[in-house]
Amino acid sequence: MAMASHYVFDPDFCNRAAGWEKRQVEKNVQDGRNQLWQTMPAFADLASLNTWLEENSVRLWHETPHGTLPGTIADIWEAEREALMALPPAFDGFIEHGKRVSPTCLVTFERARYSVAASFANHPVSLRVYPEKIVIAAEGQILCEHNRVIERAHHALSRTVYDWRHYLTVIQRKPGALRNGAPFAEMPEAFRLLQQHLLKQRGGDREMAEILALVLQHDEHDVLAAVEMALEAGVPTKTHVLNLLHRLVDDGPIATPDLDPPRALALREEPKANVARYDGLRLQLNGARHAS
Repeated sequence: MAMASHYVFDPDFCNRAAGWEKRQVEKNVQDGRNQLWQTMPAFADLASLNTWLEENSVRLWHETPHGTLPGTIADIWEAEREALMALPPAFDGFIEHGKRVSPTCLVTFERARYSVAASFANHPVSLRVYPEKIVIAAEGQILCEHNRVIERAHHALSRTVYDWRHYLTVIQRKPGALRNGAPFAEMPEAFRLLQQHLLKQRGGDREMAEILALVLQHDEHDVLAAVEMALEAGVPTKTHVLNLLHRLVDDGPIATPDLDPPRALALREEPKANVARYDGLRLQLNGARHAS
């Protein structure tokens, strides 16, 4: 009902397996499905399959006769298109579930677990399920978004999807969690290389936690760039990373305006570099010595 109200149409329900109630729609879908599946190659992911399916469905529209009116399905669609209303913004269709975040900052849905920001541990949240993603909301705002896990497994939980940023406040209190923490295996390569260097030093856990916490105040790309520069320079330390980050953030290109001074302020004699003048100053006042 919500989708019908959004797109302004009246639903017309048909009986199951009653093809005569749907005119040629069900028959065309059945025929098209058989034609497509017979020529379908293998795909690496669902997005590639959907792209191929859309392209070939459009091709079938141009090849399949309408059946009632002269022309193909594509021809009739183009003629009918002008009489249709403009399409509104896409309908935000999702199935909502009430969930409680676990003490380990996870919510469970269909044998998969998804991480949530640590500040919402043990709190109720709204889990919005889309065909391709999971959105978690609370207190009137979107907390996070994950790609939905569709795969099945024989064991109880098939997969846990982490976002390492959700656990930054945890490692501020417990830096040792960085060593074997599963969420931090998903960090970018540069962060993990820096972690390998710092954890060999005393207090490296705390320093690595403080560097990762910079993501909360600065753009992650800037922090990552500073870490990569520190690794390339062979100085993987917290101090050097902070120095590089401040230079990246604070030292931007300063545009120097072109000045056109009035003639009244123009110099009659341009100054010239003359280092011999320093010798003259040193030998002034009858050879008196001056502090260098």
